[in-house]
Amino acid sequence: MRKNKWKSRLCGRITAIVILLSFLKFPMFAEPPMEPPTNSSENETKRYSDSEVETLIDEISQAALEAIEQAAGEAAKAAVLASLEREAEALREAQRWRIEAEINQQIIKETKKAGTKNAVITGLICFLGGLAVGIGGTLAMRN
Repeated sequence: MRKNKWKSRLCGRITAIVILLSFLKFPMFAEPPMEPPTNSSENETKRYSDSEVETLIDEISQAALEAIEQAAGEAAKAAVLASLEREAEALREAQRWRIEAEINQQIIKETKKAGTKNAVITGLICFLGGLAVGIGGTLAMRN
């Protein structure tokens, strides 16, 4: 696991260096020059001293590290935004469930009221029907 981490970090650095090198103004990878070279004659090539090479390497390394840090910061921002979006979605879902539960409670209350009303009416009708049958039966027996 540790080896893979170091390999990916090295790969990231190399990639960043290659990207930064692509912005320099000297031709690379057999690209045709965009402007004529600054040398006085075409046969001469510019030689860099060891200190110039070290300076260039240091500058490129520093720029690569800054680019990596910036990319890491942007990735962290993206992760935070994604987390906030998930949390907002969870809150919206909880709000929807709460509203649905309140609506269901109101429906249950109305159903209970209607059920009680219907039970009272049914009881009254049964009582009056039974009373009518009882009185009718009593009257029929007396005759």
